[in-house]
Amino acid sequence: MPDILTLPRPSAPSISANGERYAITAENLNVYYGAFQAVRDINLKIERQKITALIGPSGCGKSTVLRSFNRMNDLIPVARTEGRVMFHGKNIYDADVDPVEVRRRVGMVFQKPNPFPKSIYENVAWGARINGYRGDLDALVEQSLRQAALWDEVKDKLHQSGYSLSGGQQQRLCIARAIAVQPEIILMDEPASALDPIATLRIEELMRELRKEYTIIVVTHNMQQAARVSDYTAFFTVDEHRTGYLAEYGPTTELFTNPRQKITEDYITGRFG
Repeated sequence: MPDILTLPRPSAPSISANGERYAITAENLNVYYGAFQAVRDINLKIERQKITALIGPSGCGKSTVLRSFNRMNDLIPVARTEGRVMFHGKNIYDADVDPVEVRRRVGMVFQKPNPFPKSIYENVAWGARINGYRGDLDALVEQSLRQAALWDEVKDKLHQSGYSLSGGQQQRLCIARAIAVQPEIILMDEPASALDPIATLRIEELMRELRKEYTIIVVTHNMQQAARVSDYTAFFTVDEHRTGYLAEYGPTTELFTNPRQKITEDYITGRFG
């Protein structure tokens, strides 16, 4: 396997037949855990520099689909992926693609905060440093922490352990860490589930600010959050075999106010899920 990802750079984005540009596209995506099929036949085009929310009941494969966009499922020994995930015209699952480089360009923020056992400063600077960043690290750390709405709380203790922060602060630190390596896409798996309402709103404000530069895909169980923050929403549910599938996808306003599928309407109105 080569040392770098054999993908065109961002100057050559994926372009559909009608001229629309997408950040990443799933084509006939199927993911298995051992003999169990977690999701089937997922076809999903993610709009560039927009926020896309993945919603649906527990166990419908939202996080599985999210992780497929940067090959995090590869780290699960029994996981197997079929189909294609296209990024700049290249299938990220091709044999000549380096998954580490995929994960640099498609960053991820997990549901549970996972700071490194390092200082607050090093948590943010570490990724940029190992990727050869040659700019002003102090400025990069400050900018990233400001964007993550954390700077004012930690600016006087940057050399304390990341573990010294509260759970909500740790999550914002992880968001700052993701921002610092300047990915093209940021995946978020319920990033606000551990935060209080005020911090949650700050994260949502941050997401809206970040979409000016990045594409954001977020898994959330919070219908109000999806309605508030996202431009597009994908609703997943399960079939009789408990396999997840994409039931409906479209602009958030349309999906929440005039869903095409009755099963979507039932979910967003609380009749099931």
